[in-house]
Amino acid sequence: MAEDDIWPTEIKLLKDKRGLAVTFEDGEHYSFPAEFLRVLSPSAEVQGHGPGERKTVPGKKNVAIMKVEPIGNYAVKLVFDDMHDTGLYSWQYLRELGRDQEARWQSYLSELAASGLSREPVVPG
Repeated sequence: MAEDDIWPTEIKLLKDKRGLAVTFEDGEHYSFPAEFLRVLSPSAEVQGHGPGERKTVPGKKNVAIMKVEPIGNYAVKLVFDDMHDTGLYSWQYLRELGRDQEARWQSYLSELAASGLSREPVVPG
């Protein structure tokens, strides 16, 4: 079975809406914090439109997932409580995120630090 042909058998929004659990038909299972999925959204808003355009998204420590919407037979759209809803998370992208979760998270934290940004939400003054 080709890597691209492996589908999830379960996609479950956690009760507190702060995470998503995904199990694939080959037994791989991943738990994603909502913040992780939000800051690594595959949307153009986050990834940009070409190499070197990706944005580091701060202030999403407390973000939640309001809705998980299936998109055909290849992806889900996540609707976050900050109203971000433009990223389509393909099965392949979810597997990549799961397999590289620790490295991608550490890279994100390093980008925040290098930019002087924080995971904490900005509180209006």
